[in-house]
Amino acid sequence: MRRSIILGMAALAFAAPALYARPAPRPVPIPAAIYTDPAPNKLHPARMEVLHIPSGGVEINGVAYLAAGPGPHPTLVICHGWPGNEKNLDLAQAVRRAGWNVVTFNYRGSWGSPGNFRFAQNPEDARAVLAYLRIPANAAKLGVDVRKMAIIGHSMGGWVTTMVAGEDDGLLGAGLISAANMGVMRGLDRPGIVKMAAENSETLAGTSPEMMADELIAERPKFDFLQAAPGLAKMPLLVLSSDDGLAPQTDALIAAVRAKGGKRITAYHVATDHGWNDKRVLLQAHVIRWLQGLVVKPKRA
Repeated sequence: MRRSIILGMAALAFAAPALYARPAPRPVPIPAAIYTDPAPNKLHPARMEVLHIPSGGVEINGVAYLAAGPGPHPTLVICHGWPGNEKNLDLAQAVRRAGWNVVTFNYRGSWGSPGNFRFAQNPEDARAVLAYLRIPANAAKLGVDVRKMAIIGHSMGGWVTTMVAGEDDGLLGAGLISAANMGVMRGLDRPGIVKMAAENSETLAGTSPEMMADELIAERPKFDFLQAAPGLAKMPLLVLSSDDGLAPQTDALIAAVRAKGGKRITAYHVATDHGWNDKRVLLQAHVIRWLQGLVVKPKRA
């Protein structure tokens, strides 16, 4: 999302008190995968595969960044925002160097994927990606360890992540990067939401600012990501917030997850913009270190 749109969505958030006491910033060790290429593997080299993933009667576009080595590998699915100008492909490459497969995709009606764009369909498309990767033939071809899959999303993609992970007990964990709660539009009237949508509609097919605004208004209770808290409480959760005005929304989610018994929450607030434009290495470090913690083998007694 653009800065003006984030400010609009967070109109009330600036006045809201923080619900989560953020830890003081501290140095973060930089994983070697961020600056070191893996050793060449002639039999099983790192590679990229173009994917066409069935969802809603069409095939959406996806790309699999596959790690070197025989596998199967743990696999991370990345969900982009609205409309998704920031694809976090540098993050995808770094995570792959850390030994994970990474799958990115475009929702129906966005960035060349067929179909019409609708907010309600975006979680459906993410579920379709996970289902596609879990098909035994696809998992074997792509070297996916279906027992070790995680999902992460940026901005609106963070909302998609919560809605999907909250209903999927088969995931290792869920991660949010400057997540936006698409059910929180109380600070804007319809003209304000239409303006927001008009500023954020590039690449989106089969929709209009008015259609997007009407969907967001009509589905506010259904889209509120706080409803995903019971499911998210069952898995590790990474929450990365920034100085974009949306942090109170993820603070509220953290509080809701904790209220449901969730204890495996890793949260950091970083002084950067919504796109983490001057903190890309730190973003990669936080995500990779969290992912590594998901697959650490317990020590023998």
